Amino acid sequence: MPSLPTPDPTSPNSPEGGAGEPAPSALEARFDGVLDEVYGVTDEVALAVERARLLTDVVTRLRRALRSSIRTDYPWESLPMAQVELLQTLAAAPLRVGELAARQRLAPNTVSGLISKLLDAGFVDRQPDPGDRRTARIALTEAGQRQLEDWQRAHERRIADALASLSPDDREAVMGALPGLERLAKALAAPPAQQPTQSPAPQPAHDDHHGPAR
Repeated sequence: MPSLPTPDPTSPNSPEGGAGEPAPSALEARFDGVLDEVYGVTDEVALAVERARLLTDVVTRLRRALRSSIRTDYPWESLPMAQVELLQTLAAAPLRVGELAARQRLAPNTVSGLISKLLDAGFVDRQPDPGDRRTARIALTEAGQRQLEDWQRAHERRIADALASLSPDDREAVMGALPGLERLAKALAAPPAQQPTQSPAPQPAHDDHHGPAR
């Protein structure tokens, strides 16, 4: 019986591979590339989430620290921030309740409740709407204007004192971040981008008695 040929280990067809082991297929190379891309995107998303978490934490603590630090000297600082924001909006011009709600992105009934408290405090009043006598506009009173000015000055003094306590490098870093923070504030104030709506797929015409049109 003739003997079978001994396989050559260096042959590309050899089961043992060796120096002649075939290169990975195009499909395997593509799969490896997809994995690299997925893991890279995942890392970018994780980094973005961590940055947002850190910034949110710092902004929240900064806001809380600022209000609590001047509350002892200015008892009215306990005024809810939602009411302060309404006063700031009304400082530009009188507005209807619906317009206030749209600008603050609040429900109209929520704004009505806040306005009632500001009316009781004498910080706003109701004025006839020149364009529609059936409705009224909410306007800032002199007392409300003074409240806002005191609020602004108190915060400016407190922040100035805190900045003075920082090192020159830290002060420069804080001031250098202001343009970026201003752009971030505008981005947050902008309405969310609307996704384009897709038109429904056209449906085949049907005859009421004879089925689909041909």
